[in-house]
Amino acid sequence: MSGQLFIGTSGYAYPEWKPAFYPEKTKQADFLRYYSERLSTVEINNSFYRFPSASAMEGWRDQVPDEFRFAIKANQRITHISRLKDVGDTVRDFAERCAALGDKMGPILYQCPPNLKRDDDVLRAFCTTLPRAVRHAIEFRNKSWFDDAVYEILREFSVALVLSEDGKLATPRELTAEWAYLRLRRDDYSDDDLAEWSSWISAQTEAGTDIFAYLKHDETGESPMRALSILGRQT
Repeated sequence: MSGQLFIGTSGYAYPEWKPAFYPEKTKQADFLRYYSERLSTVEINNSFYRFPSASAMEGWRDQVPDEFRFAIKANQRITHISRLKDVGDTVRDFAERCAALGDKMGPILYQCPPNLKRDDDVLRAFCTTLPRAVRHAIEFRNKSWFDDAVYEILREFSVALVLSEDGKLATPRELTAEWAYLRLRRDDYSDDDLAEWSSWISAQTEAGTDIFAYLKHDETGESPMRALSILGRQT
């Protein structure tokens, strides 16, 4: 059975994407509805700064098609303040808040700070706190984590290693779950680059792997168009 591709951008509520992506007369209240008719997922980032309310999540949920998925960035209390340590209650509370999305809930993204260095014991203890009913992905921004022993811990708990590239650091393309999470953060993707990523994505979905992929927010509206370009190359 083939996997699914869910592709979109980090955020969607950008007036500067007019008219490249959003038609000029589109009201901001209609952005998500328009976006979700063209792309299949969005990464919500403001949850990093504050827990989103259940009413806000229900509002998002009710605007999008059944097949749409939301990825939610974990709150900074988990990754940056507590630095993955002793966060079981916070993780549980955050996941329970996200449950308001219902079937449209996608992965929770844990983005670690660049100065968080490898600690296998901390990682294992953190993974034990993650609710199994939710998909979880972790992004390491310090290359000390890029090691086979770390990947094995993630595989043990079915946590996806975020495959990210930003021009400075590129994560090895190691799959640690039955699905994958991509964050394509460069500003200079060429057509050949997009074709290469599209080919890689196709190979994974043909092997039965679901892919969640997100292009970086930009000021010009190129990011959603790049996402559409990758989507259009899928067979």
